[in-house]
Amino acid sequence: MSEAKIPMNPATQIIPTAAQRFMSSAATSELRLMLDCADALQWEAWLPLGLFYGVTTNPLLLENARVACQVEVLAALTQKALAYGVREVQLQTWGATIERYYQIGIRLAAIDPRVVVKVPATEIGVAAAVQLIREGVRVTLTGVYAIPQVLIAAAIHAEYAAPYLGRIHDTGRNGCEDLGAMQRSLDGVGSTTRLLVASIRRVEDIAMLAAQGLNTFTISTAIATQFFDVPATLQAASAFEAAAERTSELAFEGQRSER
Repeated sequence: MSEAKIPMNPATQIIPTAAQRFMSSAATSELRLMLDCADALQWEAWLPLGLFYGVTTNPLLLENARVACQVEVLAALTQKALAYGVREVQLQTWGATIERYYQIGIRLAAIDPRVVVKVPATEIGVAAAVQLIREGVRVTLTGVYAIPQVLIAAAIHAEYAAPYLGRIHDTGRNGCEDLGAMQRSLDGVGSTTRLLVASIRRVEDIAMLAAQGLNTFTISTAIATQFFDVPATLQAASAFEAAAERTSELAFEGQRSER
């Protein structure tokens, strides 16, 4: 198979091969919050905060946002996201065959070096992911539910593995415990594959998982809102503003009395 020519932008300091990127990521362990949303209107509200490392999407999110699942449309959507200064955009490939996953994945990766291609953690998905990684494409194995699946991601040097926390809870298992075991499995084999935690339903779960060493989370706008919905903090901020206004009035009265 011929090597795909994926354009590289020197300004973004993207390392050109998957193996080099994989090794480079071992030197970084910073927290990464992603916005799990394909709605550009929501991006306008949230991305300017500078809180989010990147944006994650999938065909279901595209459908909810009424965005066509077409490479050309996703290329335009990606440029909108990057214009907000995010460092990464994750786009999911699609198709019923290995070749289809691969071909669309190559086209998605060619949009920009900051694109990470999501591939389902199925047998045909993994086969396509291996081919994409060999071509230098950054890959996330998504739809992870079982602890051993993260070892597949580690074995093929996927950049991320995306377990679905809330949906694991739905199966009757303790999702936080399972994800902690996933992280320990990756640590045990010395892998730098990141767990990209998805399907988060409570902001408290992020703190619980962070205490277990997980550092990459993709959240909905509803969860993002929960970060700031702390009544005591809001009351404190209101009190600060009221005090600032009162002291400003005192200063004004003092200046006027001196005239």
